[in-house]
Amino acid sequence: MTKPLKIVVLAKQVPDTRNVGKDAMTAEGTVNRAALPAIFNPEDLHALESALRLKDSNPGTTVELLTMGPGRAADIIREGLFRGADGGVLLTDRKFAGADTLATSYALACAIRKIKPDIIIAGRQAIDGDTAQVGPQVAEKLGLPQITYAEEILSCENGEITVLRRLEHGVETVRGKLPLVVTVNASAPSCRPRNAKCLMKYKHAKTVSEMQAQDADYIEFHQLRTYLNIPEWGVSDISGEEEQFGLKGSPTKVKKIENVVFQVKESKKLGDVDSDIESLIKELVANHTIG
Repeated sequence: MTKPLKIVVLAKQVPDTRNVGKDAMTAEGTVNRAALPAIFNPEDLHALESALRLKDSNPGTTVELLTMGPGRAADIIREGLFRGADGGVLLTDRKFAGADTLATSYALACAIRKIKPDIIIAGRQAIDGDTAQVGPQVAEKLGLPQITYAEEILSCENGEITVLRRLEHGVETVRGKLPLVVTVNASAPSCRPRNAKCLMKYKHAKTVSEMQAQDADYIEFHQLRTYLNIPEWGVSDISGEEEQFGLKGSPTKVKKIENVVFQVKESKKLGDVDSDIESLIKELVANHTIG
């Protein structure tokens, strides 16, 4: 009989980089998240689906989201609950602010040590940085094996996971011993939609900070239904070295970001004959656009 798994999905609320404007960056060189619409990082949704499929095939398995950010990042956990996750933790503290990938992975690793999951699944990269560093850095800090570029988790039994990886020139199947870290590509299956029953069950799920803005009736409501309480952890809750969090622990400094818009300067209309296509290909090869 397959053992139930404890899975943590690393998810991030990211600014929608399709709408980058002049106010998208702070004076310190960090992203001004308040100036941009916030969305669930796309590849983290693929990671969530991979975790939920493992849950479907392994009875008793639990899926918990872990995210770091300001209070509004609790939306990510609620979104995960609506799609089938069992819980989540929000890492939020002013001391986490301004973290680069090094400080972010350190905070996440500290929290994961406290949770003690069997599998950590994350999206390959976040669209606000495109570094693909956090997942592997978490694995290194925890001393765990890692499988990157995962397209599908084929099986997980007897303490071993089998994963199909999508590489630049093909695919490969690899196996790894639990516990381990898996990072998931955008080519993995898309995440399932919200479940109506889960939506009704968790629509009032809130963090302690969010509950402080509610009236007494809602506070009593959450005390009776503990599954609606989203834990908030700060620096003091995850037993880390304070100088390695946030800006203090972030050697990366961003000098400038720009929104680049490509514009067409020249165009050529082709007919429906082979000679026009052949002529264009020769021209592109001659000016080294292709070939």
